[in-house]
Amino acid sequence: MQLIKQAALCVAVLISSTAIAGEMTKSKSPDGASAYIIEPKNGATVPTTFNVIFGLKGMGVAPAGTDKENTGHHHLLIDSKMMPPLDQPLGKETKHFGGGQTQTELTLEPGTHTLQLILGDKGHIPHDPPVVSEIITINVK
Repeated sequence: MQLIKQAALCVAVLISSTAIAGEMTKSKSPDGASAYIIEPKNGATVPTTFNVIFGLKGMGVAPAGTDKENTGHHHLLIDSKMMPPLDQPLGKETKHFGGGQTQTELTLEPGTHTLQLILGDKGHIPHDPPVVSEIITINVK
């Protein structure tokens, strides 16, 4: 009986993992869609606590989990050395704005920092093609 329960559990895990993998398909982004950082400007000097305002062209912002074509939500990369995997949900390497936020207040240590936006779809997966901003560099005083 124990062996049957273990086999049933293995089948259930396999089915659920297959369903999850099937849901990890990339959402298409429209031609010309782009993300950008409105504020601060590239090269700006900012205080340790400052506002970051996100911009998006050619798409709409919607909270995570919203299944609507041509929408997504922002993720912010801070001082990232490389882009996260673009075929998986964005994770802890990004600051997540799943409520559909279009701005945030950041506090960073003094020094030079980089910021970049990447849009995630309903399941936090970057679109195809990915909608990312240019990397900006700021100086925190």
